[in-house]
Amino acid sequence: VQLVESGGGLVQPGGSLRLSCAASRTIYGSYMGWFRQYPGKEREGVACIKPSARTGYADSAKGRFTLSQDKSKNTLYLQMNSVNPEDTAMYSCATGGTSCLSGRDYMHWGQGTQVTVSS
Repeated sequence: VQLVESGGGLVQPGGSLRLSCAASRTIYGSYMGWFRQYPGKEREGVACIKPSARTGYADSAKGRFTLSQDKSKNTLYLQMNSVNPEDTAMYSCATGGTSCLSGRDYMHWGQGTQVTVSS
């Protein structure tokens, strides 16, 4: 499975950004999610879509980030609103997961897209 992320870039605090993750195919019955990684830190889960199609969010993302999916395009989106400098990180999507926000439980990863929040 190939995953290609896009949509990252420079955004001002309080602004919005939409990340996209295009998958070469769907792995049915698995989780698909977004993760982020700060330099020198472990990757942390941001949001996921479960096999049930329900979504899960990290506390840092609740109320600000929204996950959506276009199944016809095998694409997962992460709408990021009210961003702040603490959201600056490399964002990667993953699929083939067996749980929501634990990166260790995912099989396939994209290369990532950088998000920088700065004025």
